[in-house]
Amino acid sequence: MSYLDDLPPLVDREVFFGNPELAFGGLSPDGKYVSIVKPLDGILNVWVRRADETWDDAWPVTNERDRPVFQYFWSQDGKYILYAQDDGGDENFRVYAVNPAAKPAYGEKVPPVRDLTPYDEMQARIIVVPEKSPEHILVGMNDRNAELHDVYRLNIETGERELVFQNDVNVAGWMADLEGNLRLGFRVTEDGGSELLRVDGDELTPIYTCTVDETCEPIQFHKNGKRAYLATNQGDRDLAELVLLDPQTGETELVERDPEGEVDFSNAIFSRATDDLIATSYNGARLRIYPKDPTFEKDLANIRKVLPRGDLLFRQPTKDDRLWIVKPILDTDNGPNYLYDRATGEVELLYRPYPNIPIEQMAEMEPVTYTARDGVEIPAYLTLPKGVEPKNLAVVIMPHGGPWARDTWGWSPLAQLLANRGYAVLQPNFRGSTGYGKRFLELGNDEWGTGAMQHDITDGAAWLVEKGIADPDRIAIMGGSYGGYATLAGVTFTPDLYAAGVSIVGPSSIITLLNSIPPYWAPIKKMFHARVGDPEDAADLERLRAQSPLYSAEDITTPLMVIQGANDPRVKQAESDQIVIALRDLERTVEYLVAPDEGHGFANEINNLASYAAIERFLAENVGGRYQSEMRPEIADKLDEITVDVETVEIGMRE
Repeated sequence: MSYLDDLPPLVDREVFFGNPELAFGGLSPDGKYVSIVKPLDGILNVWVRRADETWDDAWPVTNERDRPVFQYFWSQDGKYILYAQDDGGDENFRVYAVNPAAKPAYGEKVPPVRDLTPYDEMQARIIVVPEKSPEHILVGMNDRNAELHDVYRLNIETGERELVFQNDVNVAGWMADLEGNLRLGFRVTEDGGSELLRVDGDELTPIYTCTVDETCEPIQFHKNGKRAYLATNQGDRDLAELVLLDPQTGETELVERDPEGEVDFSNAIFSRATDDLIATSYNGARLRIYPKDPTFEKDLANIRKVLPRGDLLFRQPTKDDRLWIVKPILDTDNGPNYLYDRATGEVELLYRPYPNIPIEQMAEMEPVTYTARDGVEIPAYLTLPKGVEPKNLAVVIMPHGGPWARDTWGWSPLAQLLANRGYAVLQPNFRGSTGYGKRFLELGNDEWGTGAMQHDITDGAAWLVEKGIADPDRIAIMGGSYGGYATLAGVTFTPDLYAAGVSIVGPSSIITLLNSIPPYWAPIKKMFHARVGDPEDAADLERLRAQSPLYSAEDITTPLMVIQGANDPRVKQAESDQIVIALRDLERTVEYLVAPDEGHGFANEINNLASYAAIERFLAENVGGRYQSEMRPEIADKLDEITVDVETVEIGMRE
């Protein structure tokens, strides 16, 4: 393609998918220490420094050797850093605690780390870190029954746990008040809807019910402890609003709805010092913030003077609200993080995760809307290669996972990599995506694969062709999780549309997917049945089979790459095995990567770099973009290790 010569220089893929130099910054409650995630012996771990020092003075406090640390936080008294970690992506998370001020034992690099949840085949879920009793946290654990999480009060200092509520009633989630008292439960009803339940000692009382397509999401208790903030579109409302719910009566009072009437309520920002609501936000084409407090409104104006670009994300402040970490969300940079001092109004650069990103060479992401075949408006994001005319380009359609999620504006390393290689990238928020109201969500019910959800993706490709942006012979589709399924559905049910497909942890059979979901998803299984289908229902079973790419594999003629984590508990490896086997036996073009130490998506740097090197090469061969052939020897070795000879794949799971 002639326009490839006019693109900016080829950017090394490690700039996009290598480990960040610094990431996930945090502040100790008193503001005296700053925490960060950065590599230790090549694996992302937690480091700490004093507030008046530099990052060169930071010391490591965790030493995970096999898997990066992504989830961590300070205890309310600042004595401990707590973090969650699973084993190779199996999602059986345990909770660990470390005193960052403690001295490492002789010969060790970090202070002693204690496992607070030392139970096998168990998943821990942190419910609340209460300020009033900083020595405790509330944790859900499913060691008694794999399907249900009981609630425990866990002592951080000793690791002792006290049963708060034994869950024999299919509660899927819990909420405590600001004092740390268990107050609300969340349960899926028999028809796939949801209900909130008031905790009355050992009893649960239903107080608020939503249908399967309605939002019913508790956010935080009011500081008086009598009511709770709730996002809901129950009843005749389409868009979710912020209300205050009285758990005693079930009555609600409106706090706010989207001033532009465009999208669901997105987020609330609370003062840590007073627990007052100080701002709300809504995520339309871009993120909008609405101050509810005059001091925060002044803060926002101060910050905007220094950071006029980007959508602002506020991280948890210090206990007195003086210091905040502020991250501008940008489309051409993986946002630098700043420290904002509310007392002085100063905004100071704290760190840049990826300081080597050549910002001037990155492509802008544009919010767009196109019309589906039945007239429904589909919001999307379009990233065009920089410096070339948007005419007759190679394209990658990139549907998001979930599917009950959505794409948002901002930095996308994959979209930027692809744009740098010469591809236009379309990220459609097809019907069934969240954030656009319950009517848009319910339009996706039962519409996988052969239905409207997939048509919206197909119509996005057609829109690009109609506008002259896309070369109709050079369109690829790629995605992860549901996006992986949509990729398989795309090459199965519209085989002439795509020149290549890349499915990452994508289910090939909805039937086997639903029959193999993790045991701890049992409380929400009815929701899947209502939105997707019930394999036990004969009519649903017939439709699900027709919507599953596996059973129409003979229609796939598009070259396909399949990528899988061996420990994935959500989309089992058998989902990928069985489509690879089917295509191999049909003598179709299929490539297969399996990482033995990953789950639902890759976390380790070397696995990411190896898999994206393979994706780059595959797309270049089949769609025609640029490809960085050079890579470090260890990445090439890893790629060889995770590349599977499809002739050796054995039959996995059948429904």
